[in-house]
Amino acid sequence: MIKKFSISICTLLLLLIAATSLEAKALTFDELPVKQSSKQWSVQIGEAEKGKDLAKPVKGKFHTYSIDVNNIGKDVYSVEINMFRNEPNSKTKYSLFGCPDGQECNENHYETAKTLAKQMNNGNSYHGANFLMAEIATELEVEIVWTQDKHGRPLKETFTFTAE
Repeated sequence: MIKKFSISICTLLLLLIAATSLEAKALTFDELPVKQSSKQWSVQIGEAEKGKDLAKPVKGKFHTYSIDVNNIGKDVYSVEINMFRNEPNSKTKYSLFGCPDGQECNENHYETAKTLAKQMNNGNSYHGANFLMAEIATELEVEIVWTQDKHGRPLKETFTFTAE
């Protein structure tokens, strides 16, 4: 009788430990800013700017953050910055921003990439004041694609921020 009771208690404790360790974690940053760097780029996630026309976090749905990307390496000819989040039980990544309403994505795309490169070569960062991040996401991926010169092959680096 005591042996069965002991086995039952041990089994219950093991199940309790396993259940709490399998709990999904949402991507939240306990301390902001968080930063990752390479030889070419520095990416920092920080607190979202606040303003009457800016998005506000909604408990249970999404958080808001800011992003700053700096070129800390060689000058570049063109640069594109893409941000993606994951979703539980899906291999698909979701972009955090798309085309402006009523415009095609490829309209002036190359010129925009060149203009951003010039800005970043002059020491100015790419600054996103306020972006939404779904609470169900456990990963934020910042993808930077650039070329070194006019006829250069595109290069890419990915910075991944995950739930702790």
